[in-house]
Amino acid sequence: ARRNDKDARFCARCGTPLVDAVQCASCGAPNRAEQSFCGQCGSQLSGQGASGHSTPPVGGLPPAHIAAQLRAARGTVEGERKQVTVLFVDVKGSMDLSEALDTEQWWMIMDRFFELLCDGVHRFEGRVQRFTGDGIMAVFGAPLAYEDHARRAAHAALHLNGELARYADELAREPGLQFSVRTGINSGEVVVGTIGDDLSVEYTAIGHSAGLAQRMESLAEPGKIFISEHTAKLIAGY
Repeated sequence: ARRNDKDARFCARCGTPLVDAVQCASCGAPNRAEQSFCGQCGSQLSGQGASGHSTPPVGGLPPAHIAAQLRAARGTVEGERKQVTVLFVDVKGSMDLSEALDTEQWWMIMDRFFELLCDGVHRFEGRVQRFTGDGIMAVFGAPLAYEDHARRAAHAALHLNGELARYADELAREPGLQFSVRTGINSGEVVVGTIGDDLSVEYTAIGHSAGLAQRMESLAEPGKIFISEHTAKLIAGY
């Protein structure tokens, strides 16, 4: 036997768990070590649960043709300023929903939800920038530039609204869950950062553009899409 550090979660010699609780980084609530999602707020917990489900990769897996373009663009677009459109989608009342279900059931529901979100964003050649625990932030127009980035984001939002409405109907029938989402969109300028080996992209100067998109999402009614005035002007007539 050997003494472990007082803050250690696993034995340094044999790997046995020393604690049975993991603190959620989003809300601070304690969770069982084998959980994949927080039981209080629905945020993903770090690591991998005993169920064998790993946390989804940031940005998901882009289609092969987009991945090829990202690799080709690496080193040439970094530091460039680009006009983009940012899209936020989240589940309304995710904390209450997660409390009504067991952890495995909630994980399966959210896993399918994230799959639908990534597929919808990639369909219009957007990039999922990050998962927010109960939704996503996606960027259209960077690092691959598209002049019609606002229209692509709007098309993606409309497509997702239909897909997620059908998914909500399924969940209403079984397991009887009132599942609804909100969507917000804003357009603005960002500076492209580093394109990593896993094709993840870091952005700077995204604060205002993303912040207003997230504000639109928080104001949206369930099942609705709210867009900023700037985005509305860019898609006027379409």
